[in-house]
Amino acid sequence: MCGIVGGICRNNITPILINGLKRLEYRGYDSAGMVVLNQDNALSRARSVGKVVNLENNINTLPTALNGHVGIAHTRWATHGKPSAQNAHPHICNNTVSVVHNGIIENFLDLKRQQLSAGYNFTSDTDTEVIVHAIHQALETSNSLLEATQTAIKTFKGAYGIGVISPQYPGRIIAARSDSPLVIGISSKGNFIASDQMALLDITKDFIFLNEGDIADISLNSVTIYDKNGKQVTRKINTSQLEIGQISKDGYAHYMLKEIFEQPQAIRDTLEARITKDTALVSAFGDNAKAIFTSIKHIQIIACGTSYNAGLVAKYWLEDIAKIPTHIEVASEYRYRSPIILDNTLFITISQSGETADTLEALKAVKKCTKNIHSLAICNTAESSLTRESELTFLTYAGPEIGVASTKAFTTQLVALALLSVTIGRCHNQLSKQQEARIIEGLNRLPGLIKQTLAQEDQIIELAKTFKHKFNAIFLGRGTMHAIAMEGALKLKEISYIHAEAFPAGELKHGPIALIDADTPVIAVAPNDNLLEKLKSNLQEVKSRGSEMIVFEDEAAQVSPMEGMTIIPTTTDLGRITAPIIFTIPLQLLSYHVALIKGTDVDQPRNLAKSVTVE
Repeated sequence: MCGIVGGICRNNITPILINGLKRLEYRGYDSAGMVVLNQDNALSRARSVGKVVNLENNINTLPTALNGHVGIAHTRWATHGKPSAQNAHPHICNNTVSVVHNGIIENFLDLKRQQLSAGYNFTSDTDTEVIVHAIHQALETSNSLLEATQTAIKTFKGAYGIGVISPQYPGRIIAARSDSPLVIGISSKGNFIASDQMALLDITKDFIFLNEGDIADISLNSVTIYDKNGKQVTRKINTSQLEIGQISKDGYAHYMLKEIFEQPQAIRDTLEARITKDTALVSAFGDNAKAIFTSIKHIQIIACGTSYNAGLVAKYWLEDIAKIPTHIEVASEYRYRSPIILDNTLFITISQSGETADTLEALKAVKKCTKNIHSLAICNTAESSLTRESELTFLTYAGPEIGVASTKAFTTQLVALALLSVTIGRCHNQLSKQQEARIIEGLNRLPGLIKQTLAQEDQIIELAKTFKHKFNAIFLGRGTMHAIAMEGALKLKEISYIHAEAFPAGELKHGPIALIDADTPVIAVAPNDNLLEKLKSNLQEVKSRGSEMIVFEDEAAQVSPMEGMTIIPTTTDLGRITAPIIFTIPLQLLSYHVALIKGTDVDQPRNLAKSVTVE
């Protein structure tokens, strides 16, 4: 969601801040701003609504250059207060303290009342402004900016990742985190902070990932870190494997299209060293994975959005292949009820970023349970909060995913969950060697099958043109394909703003069939499986009510063509593991090209953020 970048460097920091903000644009935002300590040791600020380029243009029109060696910058995704320049960060108090903030201060109204009584003026509608006033107030009785920040954060309830600077301490930046990620970049040019290492990749590959509750005192040549108890600690410096080229469009019109076409390689990378010729390696999930998988009797999956859809597919696989009772729930609901947690449960969290707030908090709550449980994170980010909190980790090597609408993260999550189903099935003696070998063979075929499916793009482009004046759509599927239909509907609504819903095809007569009309296209997924004949009957029910229909089918399914029905053979000879992954691809392409027809912002759709790090 919101993005932070800041630093102390040997040269003018403004270009670094602007470039860092541009690299954080993928996270989703509605305004941007920056402040630097200028040559007169005063806070000099610029803020703009909209894209970072608007901020850049604003800075270029200022009567005096926004130059300095110390600065902080921010892209804001509105929570408290509408998108506006006055609500954009950084916030300043009495020209003495400036703050950027990711997260939500839940007790900001109480703090605001106290601060108003103390004579502080508020110039925004944000919760963040109470942070800068609290630090200013603490600074009056503190011996350092670090001490003032330590005092202030004790009064905050909620989530925060903050960067703080002050003209009174011109050689310092203070960074603190609680339930909101922050990294420190170490470079020969200086020391920097960011909410995401991608903001700083062009100036350093060396990063310190702050732990929960850490606060850092950063100068040009040093970084001193204190834990939540105020004890000085040492945190490891990690060398990032990300390359700048991985976060460029590389000739594609949009990041999303690039990421759709990167899926064959992403799946190869995720499978590499995790399988042999005919076996999935249980050690890929962690050193103690075999003992844990053998002992478990129940599985609970927690996820949000696209990751939740992946978990729905996995429920079918785990119960079918491993014969383990599996439950799945949306993290934002799970964490606020009183779930019954059974002994010997494997608690699986799925997240592309590893920073999804609801998923992370659900895991933390479950870890406090006295029952015998184990945790596994399936994640695309090695040094994320989720992986650090989990007992076992499986990394999906999808590479950076910049487009807000998840594509390669989803299909690599499915690959990870397929390997998990196989390894748990083997640990429980529910899978023969022949069955496992067939599944592994199917997984190895995936990159080639996806390439074949991507070759249908021209046909899907023509199909997308029929959506130009459509405002509603229905997706249908049965079994695992219901989850894929849900993912297709999610993609369409995310980037084209068409209202789309997905239903199990067998539920049509229980209500959804009332929505069928000539203006509402119905998209169905038809694999050649044991539910095919049932699905064909459902398609007849829809077609008899005058709907335009699109059917993505396995060539062997041989859906009977009807007037007003477009049938697109996707591929053939797919199994229970490969089919959900392959049928995802044409739905991604359809959503992308419909969004182009609609003229929406494909990579940064309105109101959405890539990583939902606050509730």
